[in-house]
Amino acid sequence: MFIEQIIVLAIVQGITEFLPISSSGHLALVPALTGWPDQGVVTDIMVHVGSLFAVLVYFWRDVIKLIIGFFELIRFKMTLNAKMALYIILATIPAVVIGLVLKKSGLIDQIRTVEVIAWNAIIYGILLYVADFIGKRTKVMEDMKLPSAIIIGCAQALALIPGTSRSGMTMTAARFLGFERAEAARFSFLLGIPAIAGAGILTALEAWQTGASIPSGAFLAAFLTFFSAIAAIAFLMALVKRMSFLPFVIYRVLLGLLLFAMLYQWIPGLPSIS
Repeated sequence: MFIEQIIVLAIVQGITEFLPISSSGHLALVPALTGWPDQGVVTDIMVHVGSLFAVLVYFWRDVIKLIIGFFELIRFKMTLNAKMALYIILATIPAVVIGLVLKKSGLIDQIRTVEVIAWNAIIYGILLYVADFIGKRTKVMEDMKLPSAIIIGCAQALALIPGTSRSGMTMTAARFLGFERAEAARFSFLLGIPAIAGAGILTALEAWQTGASIPSGAFLAAFLTFFSAIAAIAFLMALVKRMSFLPFVIYRVLLGLLLFAMLYQWIPGLPSIS
């Protein structure tokens, strides 16, 4: 990869990972819209790791509580921190299972298409609007129970399909369950920690086993992603305290329609995309 592609990928990933508009979908669109070679799944995962470190830094107080809760959990001391750590662990399992199925079957590469991204951008954008419109705003993260955590975890598993959005799906599920917008975002980000970390570790192990090396450009992209991700988290957390998810819903629908227009040449003169 050349430096321009690395910078664009870092900015795109950092911004879209935490906004409910699908980071994987946008990463898949970068080569489609620019004509650059596909950066590949390895680079996609590395920039997700950059996003992971941004979460760890921004939510460091919550992360420390989860670490304390984990050690309390293994000592069978069921405190509030231990329960939250347990919920995060159990809610991660659906994404792990679905992720392994997609990877082993080879479907993970086959579903990285513009048409899939366009459909999911629209469908799940509308679903986010419905959840945000009808969902109550009475619960905070400390009100989380195991059934709610599992439901949100299953929603996270669906986000492995490009265009769906991990943060968008988990926030949608949390809003349906009655969690406040900021609390839905907070749990969504914390839930992403083990899933993103696991994907990064798996990629590193596979590279080591095959004797392949992770491209240096992927490491640079991950480093730059950290900074754009911190800015995106701060922006979203401030925004959801003041307004609804409607701007993101509108963006998703317009993006999906634009992609269909480019894919099927609905508008003469519009650049084509495949």
